[in-house]
Amino acid sequence: MMAKILDSSLAKQGRLKIELAQASMPVLMKLREIHSKARTLDGMRIAGCLHVTKETAVLVETLKAAGATVSWSGCNPLSTQDDIAAALADEGIDIYAWRGLSSEDYYWCIEQTLKMKPQLTLDDGADLIFTVHTKHREYLEGLQGGTEETTTGVHRIRAMANDGKLMYPIIAVNDAATKSSFDNVYGTGQSALDGIIRATNVLLSGKNVVVGGYGHCGSGIASRSKGMGANVIVTEVDPIKALQARMDGYSVMSMAEAAKLGDVFITATGCKNVITKEHMRLMKNGAILSNAGHFNVEVSVEDLESLAKSRKEVRPNNMEYIMADGRRLYLLGEGRLVNLAAAEGHPSEVMDMSFANQFMSIVRLAKESKGMKPGVYEISKEQDQEVASLKLESMGISIDSLTEEQKKYLTGWEEGT
Repeated sequence: MMAKILDSSLAKQGRLKIELAQASMPVLMKLREIHSKARTLDGMRIAGCLHVTKETAVLVETLKAAGATVSWSGCNPLSTQDDIAAALADEGIDIYAWRGLSSEDYYWCIEQTLKMKPQLTLDDGADLIFTVHTKHREYLEGLQGGTEETTTGVHRIRAMANDGKLMYPIIAVNDAATKSSFDNVYGTGQSALDGIIRATNVLLSGKNVVVGGYGHCGSGIASRSKGMGANVIVTEVDPIKALQARMDGYSVMSMAEAAKLGDVFITATGCKNVITKEHMRLMKNGAILSNAGHFNVEVSVEDLESLAKSRKEVRPNNMEYIMADGRRLYLLGEGRLVNLAAAEGHPSEVMDMSFANQFMSIVRLAKESKGMKPGVYEISKEQDQEVASLKLESMGISIDSLTEEQKKYLTGWEEGT
């Protein structure tokens, strides 16, 4: 076993958290029970690059229980929970992850996971996929397939595929309905606000909360902010999403207009330079800036640094920037994803479905990847519905089934008025 972590003495604490997560992830635990008996992944070498949280640990140990050899790194410099990394190392997992990585260390950790010569990759943000394709192409020959967890990463791999640069098949786990409509919406909605509150203890009720982007993540953040009593303002570049946000009852305007009104800003676009110096110059004293997107490019930290005459950390994950005119702006978690930089990430209940999809996709690749050409693949409707059905079952919920007559009606065309 090889590992580089912060503190091995944290393993016991991390194990307790992992056990707590297991109790809230019945779908993934049921898959573990089935596939540990069948040893479905025997002989498979899997390199993973995904936030090191208690939920991820349940996934890693499920892969191992099914017979795989696993090597792991974190997919963000601030998202690793050091007690979880210690617990995984204590269980014999090759893991290279600690909170507060430099950019150099971050990519070093990814490179260490590749030394096992993986057959499958499991990614969140596509940095592992990118590293293999650009810096370590010697590992491409042995790679059979991979998965991608998040919206930003799926954008990257689709761009690679469109440019003819993607060299092995990747399953876009993010695009499964049981992932994007639950993890992204309810998980991000709750955990982003959790991070903001932990870093500031701000009262959201009565505040103007500006949400940049109204995709799955942005809509979840807007909904939860409204539920906390905030006045929600949405900014968008897509006219359809902007119209949807308005119909959902939110104010919609440009970021330049919203900058003058906002008390709390939360970006969730997957794009860069959503908030720049143009907007920072307009913001009121005490405005809080945060990001829920995967990379730290949505709030321009460089612009904020250039405008500030001084800065100091006033709370953990909360940097106060004093502008030349005396205004104070607060940046949370270095502009990195606030739900993991300043809190614990998504609750176990929604990650249960996301990671069930990850596991089932890895099993699919282990069986079918030799017949799959390089490209981006979707999760099947059957898998999506199976995950949803297992989740409902674990919640004690039963639903109706179509009768044969109803099936015939829905697939036929003869019946009319």
